[in-house]
Amino acid sequence: MKSKHTFRLSPATASQLADYAIRKRASQAEIVEAALLSFLSPDGSERMEAAFSRRIDRVLRQLEQLDRHVEVGNEALALFVRFWLTANPPLPDSAMAASQTKGLERYNSFVEALARRLDAGERLTPDGIRRVP
Repeated sequence: MKSKHTFRLSPATASQLADYAIRKRASQAEIVEAALLSFLSPDGSERMEAAFSRRIDRVLRQLEQLDRHVEVGNEALALFVRFWLTANPPLPDSAMAASQTKGLERYNSFVEALARRLDAGERLTPDGIRRVP
């Protein structure tokens, strides 16, 4: 046997409850009862905590993977810069202007190629790096 209770709700809350009841095709009393049972359930907070824990664990795994990708990118860039600085001797002043012009052309080509790869969805991920012989 059910007991009768009277509650006073704000107009906004009453409107939301009525709209929700229409959408779910349930009575307002059923919705309020389900909400109260969920709120008063002793394991309700534990379920929410478990759900949050799973989400946080997933976010942490993604952050760790992102950290690894950034580390690989930084190391690759540092290795390239070190190699480039040791392999390229300084140029005489007479060849500097032509070298800068050629360098600008090569840089622009690099940026265009990078944009094409990113637009096409091609990535050299750490998994891709491991596959390179």
